[in-house]
Amino acid sequence: MRAAKWLRYQGVKVRPVMTDNGGCYVLHLFQAAVQSLGARHVRTRPYTPRTNGKAERFIQTSLKKWGYSQAYESSKERQEHLIPWLRFYNHQRPHFALKAKPPITRLKNCEQRP
Repeated sequence: MRAAKWLRYQGVKVRPVMTDNGGCYVLHLFQAAVQSLGARHVRTRPYTPRTNGKAERFIQTSLKKWGYSQAYESSKERQEHLIPWLRFYNHQRPHFALKAKPPITRLKNCEQRP
């Protein structure tokens, strides 16, 4: 619900909510949250990662460019590099699908950080 509130502030209406087929997504609490948004729940086809291509691509990119881009001394050190990398990814990194603009440019109430 917190994410939906943030997205609403950005001018994004949550219509479908796509999830995999995990057990947590069949819980009445989750279903009630989706319904309270006026959205519908869409499930991915089992064993079909291409259904959720954007998320899969993000995971591949984050592993390559952040998670395994260098040798970290510990998991804690890797974790400390996550937030700065996510800021770079969302605010600076050009994305081909967005005509070389970063994702943050798609939202109306967010500023693009240098």
